[in-house]
Amino acid sequence: MVKEFINLPSTQTRPYSSAVRAGDYIFVSGHLGSVDSEGKEVQGIVAQTKQCLDNVKQTLAAAGASLDDVVKVTVFLHSEKDFAGMNEAYQSYFPEEKPARSTVVSGLVLPNMLIEIECIAFVPSCS
Repeated sequence: MVKEFINLPSTQTRPYSSAVRAGDYIFVSGHLGSVDSEGKEVQGIVAQTKQCLDNVKQTLAAAGASLDDVVKVTVFLHSEKDFAGMNEAYQSYFPEEKPARSTVVSGLVLPNMLIEIECIAFVPSCS
């Protein structure tokens, strides 16, 4: 199986790929929402969830996919108190057909991170 490694310009120096296409699947690395595209800090779970999902959308687009292609999402939350706010923002990105999802409460690598989101998309090749 041929693998395609997708790296956005902003992640070129990181020790992992933004996403990897393997066959018909695209595996998107965890995205955070604590900083926006201009490097400004993002506050609150609703805003960080939206920023995470906007970052995921950007990575999927670079891989030739969209949120409509997502089949599985894993959400990592810093606190169970943020679950309702995360769901509020999350629903607007998946209003109709909702992918399978797991949500885990865990420690996150940066102190200002409230959430991290990774996903798997399915995009059949045209061959």
